[in-house]
Amino acid sequence: MIEWLSQPWPWYVAGPLIGLMVPGIWFLTSKRFGISSTLQHACAAIAPGKIALFQYDWKAQGLWNIIFAVGLLIGGVIASTILADPNPIQVSDAASTMFASWGIQGVQGLVPPEIFAWDNLLTPLGFISIVVGGFFVGFGARYAGGCTSGHAITGLSELQLPSLIAVLGFFAGGLLISHLVLPLLLGV
Repeated sequence: MIEWLSQPWPWYVAGPLIGLMVPGIWFLTSKRFGISSTLQHACAAIAPGKIALFQYDWKAQGLWNIIFAVGLLIGGVIASTILADPNPIQVSDAASTMFASWGIQGVQGLVPPEIFAWDNLLTPLGFISIVVGGFFVGFGARYAGGCTSGHAITGLSELQLPSLIAVLGFFAGGLLISHLVLPLLLGV
């Protein structure tokens, strides 16, 4: 059983299971599926000051999000340890060729270590990639009213035009960064 769970699932199985989470959570809890506001709820729960953004009844709105986030962390630990796939991550030949042209020799874990390793954090590329990139992701998710997966899974399943626009913007931004900005940062 564990061997079956540790193998990558095909998109036609994993995708519908993820998609069924939206109506499942709605029918079971009357809550919308989403995670990007969880940090705000957590800060509101523990923020010592009188910051206006955190002054609301977070218990009425966000306790289930915090429990869900804890479950995600526990699930991530289980998936990366007990259910870890021993095979290397499969990357398409086109992606491998593109990475090689940039001097990146392979993907270890989920990311290229030449860009995202902890020892690279204090380099200009590491700082831009991790700190500045993380800020833009967090700011963009709050500004767009949700994260990429929240808009793509929940918003699109509810046929919301703003979510379609947000998802198109997220993917266009990703393509722009991947093909224009990242090669500049890598000096290629």
